[in-house]
Amino acid sequence: MVPAELEQQLAQLHAASFAWALACTRWDAAEAEEVLQSTYVRVLEGRARYSGRSSFKTWLFAVVRNVAAGRRRRRWLEQLAPGRVVPHREDDGVAGEPGEALEVEQRGERVRRALGRLGRRQREVLELVFFHELSVEEAASVMGVGLGTARTHYHRGKLRLLTLLDREELR
Repeated sequence: MVPAELEQQLAQLHAASFAWALACTRWDAAEAEEVLQSTYVRVLEGRARYSGRSSFKTWLFAVVRNVAAGRRRRRWLEQLAPGRVVPHREDDGVAGEPGEALEVEQRGERVRRALGRLGRRQREVLELVFFHELSVEEAASVMGVGLGTARTHYHRGKLRLLTLLDREELR
């Protein structure tokens, strides 16, 4: 893929890529920005190359996931090193009509809490399918797992998510 075409594809997928980066960083906006910037640098410098074996979106989401995982591992190692402290980052608030924004934020928070209680693979496959409009097959490719495994996590994750949301509704 030529550089201009690559830049065009990245621009078209920017919003979806940022949303996936947020999911990969457990909704830490500042960390998601760093992950996405690192991803773009890798792609544009040729350190991550699109081979055409999947859709560009599927490939890009896999790169974002790998970059986020690498940053998490480095941060974890830094925390283990004596005398090193990693600062905590706060998420930004939601803007808009106060009543509507609050309701949307509360619903979103309920879903995020429920998703956070799922296993990693269940959470990832549901986020990729529901929020990023990938097929289960494409999600499997992003996650680096077999299609059967992704289908199992998708099915079990949906059932568990419904159970968690129903329980929370009763509170």
